[in-house]
Amino acid sequence: MALVPCQVLRVAILLSYCSILCNYKAIEMPSHQTYGGSWKFLTFIDLVIQAVFFGICVLTDLSSLLTRGSGNQEQERQLKKLISLRDWMLAVLAFPVGVFVVAVFWIIYAYDREMIYPKLLDNFIPGWLNHGMHTTVLPFILIEMRTSHHAYPSRNSGLAAICTFSVGYILWVCWVHHVTGMWVYPFLEHIGPGARIIFFGSTTILMNFLYLLGEVLNSYIWDTQRKSLP
Repeated sequence: MALVPCQVLRVAILLSYCSILCNYKAIEMPSHQTYGGSWKFLTFIDLVIQAVFFGICVLTDLSSLLTRGSGNQEQERQLKKLISLRDWMLAVLAFPVGVFVVAVFWIIYAYDREMIYPKLLDNFIPGWLNHGMHTTVLPFILIEMRTSHHAYPSRNSGLAAICTFSVGYILWVCWVHHVTGMWVYPFLEHIGPGARIIFFGSTTILMNFLYLLGEVLNSYIWDTQRKSLP
């Protein structure tokens, strides 16, 4: 038996994301007052995705508890729809976007933090909040993947969805630059147009790879667990 029920873990993680989002939005940073506000940063979008995802997880748990043993077919159909939505969000958004944010942020940060998270931001964002936005996302999503089986959509539809998200965000970043004359991320200012195209293409490919990684990891975890059962 698990030390902490997965339902309790989901509530705790959801409350953590709500706290992180509230604290982040309360910070009066100059970039929050410019065109696009917080929504031009993938980190913020990812936090919203994770909060919505775990909100759906908690709602699914509550619905499952309320419908258990009721025999109401309509309620069971609604529960199945919630479970399908939960699984789709993990596969297409929560896992690939969450892992992408953590991996790319810390890789660039280790190379040269001024390219993605200038020291100036330390005056606005405390260290614990930075880790809440860029570190804990990974263990949280891995905990969810480990505690519950998630049915992935067909590979073609899943890859199409993550490609749509990736291209949509890239176009949004380019539009913000078109309107303001400034790139959302400082390192984009220091590379040429060709390098930007290569970078944007590489990020889309990486998103697709992370989707496939999540699919493989989900199958590995649950195939291994089924084989270990007597």
